[in-house]
Amino acid sequence: MPQPHATIRPVGVYMLSGLAANQQQLLAVDTVRGYLVEVCPLTDRTTILNPYTVEDWVGSSGLDIWQETLWFVRDQLVYRCDIKTLLPEVFVRLPYDANGVAVWEDKVYVSCQKSGYIHIFARESGDSLGKFRQPGIGRENVTVCADGLWVCDRDEQTVYQLDLETGAIQRSMLTPFVSPTGITFFDAAATDTDAAGTDTTDAAATNPDASRSSERLCYISYAHEEAYIRDDPNADSPYQLTFRDRTFIHPLYFHQPEGQPYTLSNGYLIEISYAEELLPLEPVLLNGVEWRIALPSDTLRQKVRKVDYIGHPFTEEVQDGQRVAVFKLDDIQPHQAGLIGWKATVEMYSLKYFMTPADVENAPALTSEFQAKYLVDDDELAMDSDTIREAAKMAAGTETNVLRKMLKIRNYVYDQLSYGIQPKIDTPDVALARGVGSCGEYVGVLLALARLNGIACRTIGRYKCPATPEQKNLPLEPDFNHVWLEFYVPGVGWLPMESNVDDVVDKGPYPTRFFMGLSWYHTEIGKGISFEKIKADDKPEDFSLGDLAVNHVRFTILEELIPQA
Repeated sequence: MPQPHATIRPVGVYMLSGLAANQQQLLAVDTVRGYLVEVCPLTDRTTILNPYTVEDWVGSSGLDIWQETLWFVRDQLVYRCDIKTLLPEVFVRLPYDANGVAVWEDKVYVSCQKSGYIHIFARESGDSLGKFRQPGIGRENVTVCADGLWVCDRDEQTVYQLDLETGAIQRSMLTPFVSPTGITFFDAAATDTDAAGTDTTDAAATNPDASRSSERLCYISYAHEEAYIRDDPNADSPYQLTFRDRTFIHPLYFHQPEGQPYTLSNGYLIEISYAEELLPLEPVLLNGVEWRIALPSDTLRQKVRKVDYIGHPFTEEVQDGQRVAVFKLDDIQPHQAGLIGWKATVEMYSLKYFMTPADVENAPALTSEFQAKYLVDDDELAMDSDTIREAAKMAAGTETNVLRKMLKIRNYVYDQLSYGIQPKIDTPDVALARGVGSCGEYVGVLLALARLNGIACRTIGRYKCPATPEQKNLPLEPDFNHVWLEFYVPGVGWLPMESNVDDVVDKGPYPTRFFMGLSWYHTEIGKGISFEKIKADDKPEDFSLGDLAVNHVRFTILEELIPQA
């Protein structure tokens, strides 16, 4: 399997907001300092190209090179300048602030979140040639090449490939990190010397990127604030929570299986362990114990390489197509200590579908088997309550297309609920009336409304790996468990949808990054089945696993993976 290229971390920059490629170097613009920097992808060597004119570039974003001309935007203005003199001149003015710019042959593409469009201008005259609707809701940066207009959206955490003639989405893919701010394509050509003429023999020995053959890489820049604990020895309380800037450049790898309406992007090999520590609150004696814990699922975006036991061996069974670890014990004695669990090594990739409602307009009806299994109230969903029935009507309206209907239901739930951790999961009617819900309550409301509208759906999830892929080979523990759902489109299959994570803007518009998509850190365990159950010959009626054991969940990110055919 090919090895990923290293993350590029330029020195002395604070918030990269534009990216371009120039021969064997990358160019980037720092909107905070106004630096236009040249960065060597092999060594991170950083050079400020405009040391005497940084004020002219403060607040700028977007970056592209066409022939000998450099293009960028600032506020409402699009600028161009000779790459040697770096003296900006105004190209065009937009009615709103521009975000990104890209040039291809005789056309200039300028993204503008405020207008909701990517505007197209003639490169020589500046005349308007039309516009494409932005594919996402956030600030977008753009680059362009022969195979399309490529857009990265900061809020969607998504890269889109658009048709150059129509602006239609040809495919989309999720980025491995939050807040993508720039995009470019770069030819990583094999060479014996770097751009400055320095011998790279030693560099090739320590960095496999240095000896690669020519390949076309999509590079994405990222910029965000990172929370950390600062040690201040002069303060009464020396440990203080504060923030620092983090900005870097990383390759985006993606693969679209032939003939499929989805892409896989950057993945990671992750070791996942789940164990229950016997720690009863009260003395308990159980005989003939069968303890069942679901194992990670094999899916389009997730592949289980191996599984081993923790504490006690298990046998494996398949339940409704899902792998389950079955632990059998003669008994559990009062105050008995022990561990019961599994450890799995799993490939996990980001997945994003790019189907449109038109693609499923003629989807067949649900089979009677699916209706009987996935349109019923099988988990205290309050589907018979007046509150939920009325909400189901309001959420979907008269929509009949399954994709548009599901999205309308999701947006309705986002409008009605705000996220909040609750001491227990209430039924959907209670959560909807309260207006605040946890992820489990979001899922419950979504399940109820979707099923009442004839959409088969089921719960999935359990945990998310902490989204810190730079922290490799370190034990990471999630703060909470997490669930989301899948909905079924006849003729297509099960499609993922996050429950509450995209409710990021009050009353919308809401991102669709995880509508028909999941990021690499979503762990799929036990699709459509209970995650964990225990049976015993003499189990009390009010018995709870939480009274018997404490769980321990750990993720270890081992390496980055490139999705392959």
